[in-house]
Amino acid sequence: MKEAPPPPPSADRGDRSPRRPSRRAVLTALTAVSAATAAPLLSATPAAAARAGRTDDLLYIGTWGRNQVHAVRFDPVRGAMTPLGSVAEVSSSWVAVHPSRPVLYVAGAEQGGLIRSFGIDDSTGALRRTGEIGTEPVPTGSGGLSYIGPTGDGEALLVADFAAGSAATVSLTADGGLGAVASSVRDTGSGPSPRQAAPHPHHVVIDPSRRFALVADFGADRVFVYDYDRATHRLSAGSTGPGSFATAPGSGPRRLVFHPDGRTVHLLSELTADLRVLNWDTHQGVLTQRQLLTTNAPDHAGATSAAELAVSRDGRYVYVSNRGDNALVVFAVARGTGLLTEVQRLPCGGVTPWSMTLHSSGRWLFVANEASGSVNLFRVHPGSGRLTDTGTSVAVPNPDCVSVRHPHVGDTGPTRS
Repeated sequence: MKEAPPPPPSADRGDRSPRRPSRRAVLTALTAVSAATAAPLLSATPAAAARAGRTDDLLYIGTWGRNQVHAVRFDPVRGAMTPLGSVAEVSSSWVAVHPSRPVLYVAGAEQGGLIRSFGIDDSTGALRRTGEIGTEPVPTGSGGLSYIGPTGDGEALLVADFAAGSAATVSLTADGGLGAVASSVRDTGSGPSPRQAAPHPHHVVIDPSRRFALVADFGADRVFVYDYDRATHRLSAGSTGPGSFATAPGSGPRRLVFHPDGRTVHLLSELTADLRVLNWDTHQGVLTQRQLLTTNAPDHAGATSAAELAVSRDGRYVYVSNRGDNALVVFAVARGTGLLTEVQRLPCGGVTPWSMTLHSSGRWLFVANEASGSVNLFRVHPGSGRLTDTGTSVAVPNPDCVSVRHPHVGDTGPTRS
């Protein structure tokens, strides 16, 4: 996401602006330069690292179309952010930190569905390239992963390949290294929007029982439900194909998150900016709708584009970023019913809130405002769940996501089961 040079494309990853060039055009250009930009690694600012203590966190920030990963030192006590600058020059359409190891995974925008791993130096924030893997056996002619994320046990990576129309899993070694592609499944279907001519997976999550994988498919207007083998980390469609939940035609499902109760799924659609509350049948792997509401403002006009979704750790609040309104929206979860009520709507602190990340303490929210080139810090009120813009931000060219490394937690290694 990114300065005055080429803005990110609108034909993929759920980008909202119709004035932007197509994703294919930009990705073609990125492929040409990726070989030259993938290798160099930049060290974090020594002075900033020296001032930081081991209790501080590290934020790693992807940059859409900029071929950089940026790092920020974050003090969760004072709410202070210290920019460390670019720590890797590599295509970074999404980034994710291992849940217990000092490893960062970076999804590329080139052909082949490339993922790269980096060792993290907790004292400086610097990165050291440790591995690379392609998730497409046969490149599709266009590239670009829309999401990668480690499973909770740290044993595998979940991958959504928007361009290829597929979801994949990659096994991880005990130290967090990239193993092999464990499985790949291809969605089917399309929608009425010109951006929905084919399936486009946008997000993949494992259900609490670890028996199913849910794939939000932007292009097919579906949430596909695949079988998941927790031992081999394989996705499979079963004998009769994957289950699915259909959204309204042209809605473009983008993000889904399980509520801590394990029985409720929140689903955000990009093109209609709708938020759904779904019941999850963990025995049958079936979704049914309980509530549908808009995340647009009552006076909304112009482009419609919802982007990111998060649920508080205690399950009391749901947070949404709305790019059409440049707003953050907070919903309260009713006890007993689990239904949502809007309790706050406020400016995102910039333009195009592409993604947002809740800090593990529950006290902070980081918002990646892609078009305005900033990561903004919001305080989360522990009782009401409401947000306050702290006025603190760091400049990052076209940030597309924020992933947090907690060095003080220690490296316990993946939990085996």
